[in-house]
Amino acid sequence: MIQGILGKKLGMTQVFVADGRRVPVTVVEAGPCTVLQKKTASTDGYNALQVGFSAKKTHRVSKPLMGHFKKADQGAFAHLRELSADNVDDYQVGDQITCDAVFKAGDIIDVTGSSKGKGFQGVVKRWNFSGGRATHGSKFHRAPGSIGCSAWPSRVLRGKKMPGQMGNARVTQQNLEIVEVRPEQNIILVKGSIPGANQSLVLIRKSIKAK
Repeated sequence: MIQGILGKKLGMTQVFVADGRRVPVTVVEAGPCTVLQKKTASTDGYNALQVGFSAKKTHRVSKPLMGHFKKADQGAFAHLRELSADNVDDYQVGDQITCDAVFKAGDIIDVTGSSKGKGFQGVVKRWNFSGGRATHGSKFHRAPGSIGCSAWPSRVLRGKKMPGQMGNARVTQQNLEIVEVRPEQNIILVKGSIPGANQSLVLIRKSIKAK
């Protein structure tokens, strides 16, 4: 069985579970994904499936890539990813993988996405520095302060918390729970928040740490 699926983050809402609790959830449009290529241990050294997600206009795709898509005869796709699979022989090029074929309510998953970009930020916002006092003539407010010694090591050590680019990085949120799967809408409700902005691509995989 394939170990994950591609999806699109739609936003957050809340649902009521069987015992009456109100649970915050993230709504993800998961699949359907189309199998575009099979990777096997005999030919490629590993077992995986290349899948496509989110339809794309054919005239916006290069001819070599369109030739690759034509093998599945399902149109063009905006996103391509390789996902590991236990038994590749169970799938054929052109097969549709739906969310209910991979996950069910109660499953523990890992979600990978690109975090929201926040641009170049200072140490107070980026690293939660407390900063200096705001009154009594102080001129030290949001600066990083001293960053090292002069005589030794006479340089700034690697990994020093400094101002810089914040966000816009690949982030994986682990051990999230699936509250509900709605196959008729291709929707998965994930408990809590997941990385990325609304309408962004996410990769949902079975948790590697869940018992």
